[in-house]
Amino acid sequence: MSPSPTAVFRRPGFPLMYAALSTSALGDSVLLLVLGVWAKTLTGQNGSVGIVYLCMLVPALVAPFLGAWVDGFRRKPLLIWTNVASALAVLPLTVVDDASDIWILYGVAVLYGLSFVIVPAGVNGLLKELLDDEALVDANSALATTKEAFRLFAPLAGAAMFAAWGGWTVAVVDAVSFLVAAVLIARIRVDEAAPQRHTAGLVDAMTSGVRLLVADRVLKHVLVGLGLTLLVVGFTESGIYAVLDAFGKPATYVAIVVMVQGIGAVLGGLASSWSVRHLGEVSTIVVSCVILATSMAVVALAGTIPVLLAASAVFGFGLPLMFVAYTTLIQRRTEQAVMARVTMAAEVVMSVPQAVSLAVGAVVVSLVPYRWAFGVITVVTLLGAAHVLWWLRDQLRPATTTSTTPASTTPASTTPESTTPESTAPGGLAPVSTDGAPELPIDEDAALLTDLTDQLPGAAGTSTAGGVLLLGADQVERHHGPDHGDPQGDRHP
Repeated sequence: MSPSPTAVFRRPGFPLMYAALSTSALGDSVLLLVLGVWAKTLTGQNGSVGIVYLCMLVPALVAPFLGAWVDGFRRKPLLIWTNVASALAVLPLTVVDDASDIWILYGVAVLYGLSFVIVPAGVNGLLKELLDDEALVDANSALATTKEAFRLFAPLAGAAMFAAWGGWTVAVVDAVSFLVAAVLIARIRVDEAAPQRHTAGLVDAMTSGVRLLVADRVLKHVLVGLGLTLLVVGFTESGIYAVLDAFGKPATYVAIVVMVQGIGAVLGGLASSWSVRHLGEVSTIVVSCVILATSMAVVALAGTIPVLLAASAVFGFGLPLMFVAYTTLIQRRTEQAVMARVTMAAEVVMSVPQAVSLAVGAVVVSLVPYRWAFGVITVVTLLGAAHVLWWLRDQLRPATTTSTTPASTTPASTTPESTTPESTAPGGLAPVSTDGAPELPIDEDAALLTDLTDQLPGAAGTSTAGGVLLLGADQVERHHGPDHGDPQGDRHP
């Protein structure tokens, strides 16, 4: 019998961690949507909205330089000081006055993006210190549900504050949320193991995270599938404003769309823990991609505002399913000593296509009808789901046990293949050798042969996982890992 999803709150340290991340997420929800509205208001251009969120993704390009460095710090002090620095980073917004100050918005967006790169790695590591693998999915689900619940009021509150008193008030609120989060994290009692300093050369430090990802067959194909999705979902950052223009709605109406999306997202967050436990991480990711694609198709065909809002709710439902499954997969399959390297490598793999998507989307929505843009999003997102479904079809079975084996810290290029018999990694993970080390990826032809032999009578299976319509940054997601997420904490169709 599965434990209650609320049992995680009885784990020492998690209530404070939850309070800290929820407070910071509230500040994000208030500010991130306002940044887009602010840019649109200052310049009158939809493209400036995409540029703001593109700036948030730029720091992800340097993530490989930071991964080994971050792994050299204990997670708790890293998170404390990163939150303090984030509070200071948003304060320049208090002096923005007119269109000539748009560069300040872009600069703050870059610093915000740097926080999005560092914080997920620290969060994943600290959660792994506080919780066992079985509790991780419930922790991720609780955090995702709470963050998505903020969409019911926080974006609207932020837009109202922006309209009534100006953007500086929203910046102050966000800065305070960071400081409160830092204080709460400081109160967590945790005995962290001494971090392992990375002493290898610069090139090795930059590439070790990527090599670890490539060495894990499941993570590799999940990232390819999600990368395809993110390659087009960024079109929505600018595209939603084009949709609202077509319906004769002001830019501030985006807050209504986000609020409706929040209703769907809360339901999706509540369902995510059940989905991961019963379907497995990989199946949940495939299902979420199909849900997102369906909502994009509806937006492309929508003729009325109620239909658009309904699509937004469906989009919201799919986001937490995707990111809870993805974050749990990263946490369960990665060893603590290399958590930052793997998290940040995944961040790059997911952020680069999203950065391209944002840049291209800002141009596309000004050249072609928005219905064509959302049609492209639909098709490519389905291709991402199909990739994961095909290459990881042997991973679609739900998890059957509660323990997991972490990924090896040794890159594939230096680890010999195991010759010992395989055992099935619990929780729907990839096969591991009997000495506890994960088996290296095999080429795809061999993988297909294994799938076929598993079907023979008597054969034993060897394997068992930050606009509107904005991707829950949750891909560049501050609190759940590379949300990815969404540089924004508020994603909406």
